[in-house]
Amino acid sequence: MSRSWIKNKIVGYTKKESEKRDKTIANKRYRRLVKVRIAKRSEVLPLIREISNIYQFDKDGKHYYAGMTKLEMRK
Repeated sequence: MSRSWIKNKIVGYTKKESEKRDKTIANKRYRRLVKVRIAKRSEVLPLIREISNIYQFDKDGKHYYAGMTKLEMRK
């Protein structure tokens, strides 16, 4: 992996690598609620943003870090 580099200088606020687990849980809740509302023949389906709050995910956003050195850009 000596040739692996980060292509842009955008990094997460925390050291968490991925939000995969958070997104999986949020989408499971969403799909379950949609199934329930379809079974009840509700005309209004929920939005994904009504069920999960992206600001409570582990990574909690990203930002551009212009002062990143070459050492920090290595994977």
